[in-house]
Amino acid sequence: MPGRTIIITGASDGIGAAAARALSAAGERVVLVGRSAAKTDAMARELNADHFVADFARLDDVRALAAGLLAAYPRIDVLANNAGGIMGERELTVDGLEKTLQVNHLAPYLLTRLLMDRLVESRASVIATSSAAAASFGRIDLADLGNERRYTPTKAYGDAKLHNILFTRELDYRYRDAGISAAAFHPGVIATNFAAESTTFMRRMYTTALRRLLGSPATGADTLVWLATTTPGVDWPQGEYFVKRAIARSSRQAYDLPLAHADWEASARLVGLEP
Repeated sequence: MPGRTIIITGASDGIGAAAARALSAAGERVVLVGRSAAKTDAMARELNADHFVADFARLDDVRALAAGLLAAYPRIDVLANNAGGIMGERELTVDGLEKTLQVNHLAPYLLTRLLMDRLVESRASVIATSSAAAASFGRIDLADLGNERRYTPTKAYGDAKLHNILFTRELDYRYRDAGISAAAFHPGVIATNFAAESTTFMRRMYTTALRRLLGSPATGADTLVWLATTTPGVDWPQGEYFVKRAIARSSRQAYDLPLAHADWEASARLVGLEP
């Protein structure tokens, strides 16, 4: 019999693929979501898993993905919002939104909101792959969420990862009593393709011989797998940000609860939902 249903975005390679392999080996029913049809299909065949293709730079793809997941799965036990990456020069998506913000935060925000009734019914865990970049580079300005005035690839990425933590905190605040368990985590500096589209110094780290100094995808996936397979409220406290399975500190803004509330509402407006 299959185990629980665990949906992982960004599952075609890197941390998402490593987590999918570990969870599948543990007997869980893993559902893969990826941008590349070929890579996602290959992972699905490897694991004998269901899969969906969606480009998070297109919100219509996210809406179609949510509809497909709701039609296919009467229960969703874990949603791992793992897809993301650092970009290059400032770029708008077809939705008119800054790409880094949309791919890393607004798309998973929308997906989670569209799945919310099913997640509540399932008493699901919602896990966000964030980053230490939230503390290093992030500084959110609600009047300039798309960084029109102060864009750099690293700031946009740091902001997006800070949004992930704020979303986790606000999700916990709004839905813990309804049965949702939320957590965010930093996977570490891991040898993946995460910076392939970037023009920053990070691209050199991830695409040259320096890559050998980075951690493995399996190491990066460890905290995600731990959060997905243990008991919220018993093995880990809800609404927190973790590094190496332990609660960690992020930027000062990550603990600003009025900002988390305002960010939720601003994000809702940007993706066309009621706050």
